[in-house]
Amino acid sequence: MTPRLVTPAEAVESLRRKVHRKWATAVCADLGIGEPVTFSVPLRPGVSTGSAVARTGHAAWHEWHMRWREFADRCPTGVEIVRRPVSVQGVTDDYPATLVTSLDAAVALVSESGPPPVDIGRARALARSLRATGAVLSQATVRAAYQLADDDTEVLLSAVAWLRRNPDASAWTARQLAVPGMHTKWLDTHGTLLRDVAGRDVRNEVRSRPAVLHLTYVDPGHLASGRRRHDAWTTGDTHDVAYRPRIVLVVENRDSRLWFPPVRDTIVVEGSGKAAAALLANVPWIRAADHIAYWGDIDADGYAILDRFRAALAKPAPDDAPPKPVTSILMDATDLHTYARHGVNHDKSGRPLGPSATVLPHLTEAEATAYNTIATAGPTPFRRIEQEAIPLPNAATRLLAAFPEPHP
Repeated sequence: MTPRLVTPAEAVESLRRKVHRKWATAVCADLGIGEPVTFSVPLRPGVSTGSAVARTGHAAWHEWHMRWREFADRCPTGVEIVRRPVSVQGVTDDYPATLVTSLDAAVALVSESGPPPVDIGRARALARSLRATGAVLSQATVRAAYQLADDDTEVLLSAVAWLRRNPDASAWTARQLAVPGMHTKWLDTHGTLLRDVAGRDVRNEVRSRPAVLHLTYVDPGHLASGRRRHDAWTTGDTHDVAYRPRIVLVVENRDSRLWFPPVRDTIVVEGSGKAAAALLANVPWIRAADHIAYWGDIDADGYAILDRFRAALAKPAPDDAPPKPVTSILMDATDLHTYARHGVNHDKSGRPLGPSATVLPHLTEAEATAYNTIATAGPTPFRRIEQEAIPLPNAATRLLAAFPEPHP
């Protein structure tokens, strides 16, 4: 250990860091959960003998000792300076060795030189409220709950109490839970914390919504029949699509689906982002198509959706339907350069688009080249080409090039 003399200011900053790491553990211990917690800082690590003092320098030792003597005179209640003997130049005396405090004293001490790491009164009140609702109390749950805004804290407490009164949540959807103050999307953000605090994951208990796919029929023969062009398919329902498609094209934007040009034996499905990958992969008539294609924005999200969709279809379906390959259109490195004039660097709200460090293992080499270009942390001309900017006839041409019509 390298000999070191810790000044009062350094000790206070070290104590601040310790309080930040351990305050939740200490709060739980105060409620009988876990072992009691004290906060301590060594004041002269490696300096316990006269020879060690000599190596640090007697002048430095004397100055350090005077600083701690001054600090002891104004030390807050509850802060203890533990002293241990050292023989210096033949004289043995007790010198500061360790700073020891309770949580309250530590918070009081560090508050003298800056904002406290925690509002200890609020933290304790929150822990008591959680315990009163029957919540799972731990340093992790207390710390996570403390980070919530006050309104969300009240919802969390209400949710835990509601779950104790309702051991079976299967009669509700996630957005129907009758928890006071809980808005319909609260679980989307705070569901994991509620699981940890309540000891059960209500997201796995609630009734699932049937998934609805919006699709457009683009087969010329079907369109000539005068039957409906746009349709919806709901999981668990009894109806079927108008015809068995040879090609299913998944697009991410509604305009691209609604006005896609005629292509024989094809159905265009509107995707719903990353969450739709597993859903689409398990739709029987999509799996049954001869070819499945994906076309999305040339941006980090578009490639992430493609990667997830391809990974989902690479696995057998629940009904044992075999894996299926997914071919992308208008999303490789050549397309990146062809449509570069449509590239943008800001989202719809005017915020700059950032890079992405996400590794996407299911992209082809050409797709990965394009992804790495727009997602790089370094300079790049643009980060997005929106799907709607590419003419739909070009997409239809590319789709037919990827999957030529079979000869009669």
